[in-house]
Amino acid sequence: MTTIVAAVPAARTHHLSPGDELLRRVIDTEIGPRIEGATYQNVDGAFLVLEVIRDPQRAREALGRRSAQWALIVRDVLRHDGEPFAVGSVWTTADQLVRTAAAPAGTTGRTR
Repeated sequence: MTTIVAAVPAARTHHLSPGDELLRRVIDTEIGPRIEGATYQNVDGAFLVLEVIRDPQRAREALGRRSAQWALIVRDVLRHDGEPFAVGSVWTTADQLVRTAAAPAGTTGRTR
């Protein structure tokens, strides 16, 4: 089994119950390295991640699924008329990260 670790995990909150912490880890694995600003591709196209929704209620509304815990808002970068849309597919070995998210303005990417 391949373990995929999210590039930037959700903020750690020390007051989470063990069950909530487990769910957070599962969600991090399902989202994978798809953070805002990253570009990934798979057999369906190449997509720029515009937003990562971790609020279950917003994710359910965006995807129209009662069981959704998260969603991504993406845009197909291979289409000149690509409109943003929601996806809830988990990160798999069929997905490839094309470009990581750019560093915030004013940062050099170096650590001290």
